[in-house]
Amino acid sequence: MLRSVEQRAVTGSVEDPRVTELRSAVSRLRRELAAHPAEFPDRGIAEDELAALNAMALGGAPEIPHLRRSLLLVAGAIGSVSALAQGLSDVRAAVELFGEPRPR
Repeated sequence: MLRSVEQRAVTGSVEDPRVTELRSAVSRLRRELAAHPAEFPDRGIAEDELAALNAMALGGAPEIPHLRRSLLLVAGAIGSVSALAQGLSDVRAAVELFGEPRPR
């Protein structure tokens, strides 16, 4: 029953494909990180920033500077974990779909 309610809510809306890609990439990397058995010092930072990226994506059109800041923090936290390299690359590609931030 709950599933049909969710389907009806989504059916009438059109989501930005960039947001869809970001949500998918972040979700995959979060699952990969959760399944990764090794502990490393900045794992909590990566988890927090992936949660922030997910929240931005769920909110609709995220702010590019915030996306890029979170991406940098995630990359710094898990960049040396080779098992997560593809997932990180996918998140970076999804963030890049939003383009460069506008000059102030």
